[in-house]
Amino acid sequence: MNVECKRYRLGGHTVEVRLEEPWTFKALNERQVALVSRLRNGEDIGVETVPADRVEQLAVNEGLMGKEEMTRAVWDTMDAEQRDNYRHALDFLQYAPFEVAGGDPLFTLTVHAGIPDGFEASRPEWSVVTAIEEVPPFYYGYLHEGRTIYEYMFAQDRRAGYFVMDEGYKTAHYYPSPGVGGRTTLFQVNTSLMIQYTFATAGLGTLLLHASVTRYKGRGNLFFGVSGTGKSTHSRLWHEYVPGSDLMNDDNPIIRYEDGDFRVYGSPWSGKTLCYRNVVAPVGALVRLEQYPENRIQRLEPLQAYASVIAAVSTIRWNHGIMDLLVPTIERVAMNVPCFRLRCRPDEEAVRVCQAAICPPER
Repeated sequence: MNVECKRYRLGGHTVEVRLEEPWTFKALNERQVALVSRLRNGEDIGVETVPADRVEQLAVNEGLMGKEEMTRAVWDTMDAEQRDNYRHALDFLQYAPFEVAGGDPLFTLTVHAGIPDGFEASRPEWSVVTAIEEVPPFYYGYLHEGRTIYEYMFAQDRRAGYFVMDEGYKTAHYYPSPGVGGRTTLFQVNTSLMIQYTFATAGLGTLLLHASVTRYKGRGNLFFGVSGTGKSTHSRLWHEYVPGSDLMNDDNPIIRYEDGDFRVYGSPWSGKTLCYRNVVAPVGALVRLEQYPENRIQRLEPLQAYASVIAAVSTIRWNHGIMDLLVPTIERVAMNVPCFRLRCRPDEEAVRVCQAAICPPER
């Protein structure tokens, strides 16, 4: 069986993705090849955040990224083999700026052709450890003989596939359900890679933080808070009112403690905002946002900062072993990185208040 393999350098860690036949990496078009070269060098190509009140920006960003929409007219010109190839081509454009030629991978994820025979025979012995059933897509987590198993669902009665991490999280497997196409498989593989990345790097001074990060004067400032607080909006306002600021990532940047300092990296996981820049900067400040009728900011004490940061870390909280590995890094962030609480409106004054606090004038 043919296997395609690519490696990516994410937050200073090399990871490997392997695709079994019939899955393939979708080829980049000519425009995307040029874009990826710029993104690999950390360039800002003009992608802007997609707040809830600016969904039209999504189409603009897709155009900037050279996305080509499949139309009925094009589909009708394709033969059966071409259509099958299209269904099984996984669009790894968001990972392409981080691709590397070598390096020993920290972990490997293999996307298989389907669920292997006999895989579910031991299902009655699987121990349920988590279940997300409020809104689709649903998923369930299990443990069995040292393996961590995630079952992804379209709906309560329709499975998308299984993600299985072996003990130690260095190798993992994704098994799509029969008939599932490339778009759904790619969505689940993205989720799986984020989960495996969190598990495999937990003891390596590395955090995935649910935040929007804007760089200013060489430092990355991270804005975070509960869903709907306005992280993307606040970043957009910085880009509008603070010349020289630029977006590094809008959903899941990577923070890593290296050589006595904290650095923030762009990542292939940026939510609705297609910001996939291979860029890194020292961390400037962390700012927890709260909606409020006035604009006020205060520096948080380490204990308050710890509570704020741990709530924003992208991880699987049911796994106490992983949380134990993450805690020292979270504590180090809270003790050493300036952390603020910004109660604000979505306006220019909020940016000015924040800027004055986290970027005081140089003397």
